[in-house]
Amino acid sequence: MTQLTLQRKLSILSDAAKYDASCASSGTVKRSSLATGGIGSTEGSGICHSYAPDGRCISLLKVLLTNFCVYDCVYCVNRSSSNVQRARFSVEEVVGLTLDFYKRNYIEGLFLSSGIIRSPDYTMEEMVRVARTLRETHRFGGYIHLKVIPNAAPELLAEAGLHADRLSTNIELPTDVSLETLAPEKKPSAIRTAMAHIQAKREESRPDGKLEGKRKPTRLAPAGQSTQLIVGADQATDATILGRSAALYSGYGLKRVYYSAFSPIPDASSKLPLAPPPLMREHRLYQADWLIRFYGFDVDEIVSGGEDGLLDLKLDPKLAWALGNRGQFPVDVNRAARETLLRVPGLGVRVVDRILSSRRHHRLTLADLARMAGSIDKLRPFVEADDWSPGGLTDDAKLRGKLTPAPKQLELF
Repeated sequence: MTQLTLQRKLSILSDAAKYDASCASSGTVKRSSLATGGIGSTEGSGICHSYAPDGRCISLLKVLLTNFCVYDCVYCVNRSSSNVQRARFSVEEVVGLTLDFYKRNYIEGLFLSSGIIRSPDYTMEEMVRVARTLRETHRFGGYIHLKVIPNAAPELLAEAGLHADRLSTNIELPTDVSLETLAPEKKPSAIRTAMAHIQAKREESRPDGKLEGKRKPTRLAPAGQSTQLIVGADQATDATILGRSAALYSGYGLKRVYYSAFSPIPDASSKLPLAPPPLMREHRLYQADWLIRFYGFDVDEIVSGGEDGLLDLKLDPKLAWALGNRGQFPVDVNRAARETLLRVPGLGVRVVDRILSSRRHHRLTLADLARMAGSIDKLRPFVEADDWSPGGLTDDAKLRGKLTPAPKQLELF
């Protein structure tokens, strides 16, 4: 068999990793290698936080250890029955690439996943070896994100958390039935067990916890754990997807749930759809996810703005909800509570905090809101200010049409 060059391996295994969306590098601790004589840091000089237009972080070396896999997940391009070129990095090759790319300021860290080879324990051990070698041998202070292999031994998961900034265990599909149908080797219970074990170990290692001798324990995976849900590979509605996300946030303390629109793959099974879902659906799910985590909305409220459990693709979820609940508006920005202001379309968390701070000193006008929010087009029908009342605008039958963005012709040049 022809020996693959390192460059060819990198081409194959970085392309194979592109379907995993859970690679953002935010939320970890501040760490620098200046005091240790090593290399890398999680902030400052040498770090380039670059993001794609859809929000994905692109400043990590994002690769698979290997795209060989003993599993045959229907939706995965690297499934065992797939006719793709296979490659495998050695531990030393991944370490060398990470260090070389970091020194050239191409990346801020490493995102490492893998197909399952031999066994979950063997695969997880190889990935942990990469992180351990970077941290202990090369004193690498940059960001490391490791993908968790369900069914791997708990001690391997704990060691992964010692070296990695973030761990992620992809649940992939929003229902157990879909996962059992499209990925028969994966067990939903095993995925949840891995998440629960990581969460328990993270709680044990809280910085305010104590060990014998009054030593504080090392913080495991300081950037937390995350997961990914594929959108559009099965018949799950947005309500089902967001319901699963809400349960994961509350049950396992996840830092983020990432949503990835299903992408058709070569030689696909008849169980999969022929076309991908609209990318706007993925975008709306991210907006809805934000409303759950930071704005106090529950899933039923969010999906009520759409139809048949699907979010409205033409309007952002908060605006769609507001149009369906006009009886709760207009809101007086000089008197309303914070949780009420957060439900007003066009008002984000920072703007609401500015409103609460400013109104202690004077009554706010519409011009004040314009300065704080940047735009008041979406705000006008839903707020009252010292010099403004929307009158009948809130109940205008044509309001939806006025607030729906007009379609734009894309430019060719």
